[in-house]
Amino acid sequence: MYRAVTRQIEVTVEPNFLPEQSSAERCRYFWSYTVVITNTGEETVQLRTRHWIITDATGQQQEVRGEGVVGEQPVLAPGERFEYTSGVPLSTASGFMTGRYQMVSESGERFEIEVPTFSLD
Repeated sequence: MYRAVTRQIEVTVEPNFLPEQSSAERCRYFWSYTVVITNTGEETVQLRTRHWIITDATGQQQEVRGEGVVGEQPVLAPGERFEYTSGVPLSTASGFMTGRYQMVSESGERFEIEVPTFSLD
């Protein structure tokens, strides 16, 4: 498991290789990853956007930006957590991902939190 904490928001990631959706002959290696975001602070926050950088074993990068995660912009009160699973295909057997979430606090302050860099291998 991979873990990062920014401003009392903890993000953990657990990657998982999916051989049944992968094919070495077609250079397609599919990974799922489960993210848990936990608000250990004292202020309610909302996840607004995501920014991922996905790098394969050859160093080729792909950037993904968008609203929320899995179609949601979760609101996390103190002590609450949000968990989701998503997936990513790679053209190589290994790689890694890193990213950031843009959050907004109850008071309207926008800030970014780190997603830990995690290995896909």
